[in-house]
Amino acid sequence: MNRLNKTQLIYPESYERDSLIKIQHEISEYVTIEDRFDKLHLIGGADCAFVKDSIICSAVVMDYDTMEIIEKAAVIEPVTFPYIPTFLSFREAAPMINAVLRLKNIPDILMIDGCGINHPRMAGLATHIGVSMDMPTIGIAKKILCGVSDEPQNVSDAKPLKYNGRQVGWYLKSSKRSNPIVIAPGHRVSVKTSLTVVRNCLRGYKLPETTRNAHLEAGRIKQEIKHEQ
Repeated sequence: MNRLNKTQLIYPESYERDSLIKIQHEISEYVTIEDRFDKLHLIGGADCAFVKDSIICSAVVMDYDTMEIIEKAAVIEPVTFPYIPTFLSFREAAPMINAVLRLKNIPDILMIDGCGINHPRMAGLATHIGVSMDMPTIGIAKKILCGVSDEPQNVSDAKPLKYNGRQVGWYLKSSKRSNPIVIAPGHRVSVKTSLTVVRNCLRGYKLPETTRNAHLEAGRIKQEIKHEQ
């Protein structure tokens, strides 16, 4: 296996489809879905919002036990890539990483609004960022991108999500009044642990507190920008 060029994973030399697919296959060769973190005291979340030609990426850090917000950071950058299903990383990964790098307290696990290994090439946004930063990550998605699962009926129930005969995540009923969400390992987190961590971060809403607060912060900044325009 060749040495991983992490810069090219985020800033590819070519945006031709074949080149992007090649990068995703390279990421899938490096991803691990074993638990490779020493502790879990700080949990993070990251999400993005869009306003005109700009992308707003917010990152939050929380206490894993209390869900207390410890720190927030955000960046606003130009949008450089269109929205194309299965290629979301090339639109959101770079600014999301820049938001995380602004944090003084780096989370032990980062939860990302997007897919992990539940992706046709095992290279969803959470996996892409996890491999690029060598950071434990979990993907939180609102819809199934690929794979099949039974639908959970009761709050906190989770059903395996399988793709090509392999479990790639969970379909989790996170709240009574919302559709299930999709949980998947990104990098350096196992399938089993990804579900345990997300369940610990639920506080009665559809989304875990990590990505929910990142979403709220990105939305708040978006409204400020729109108000100023």
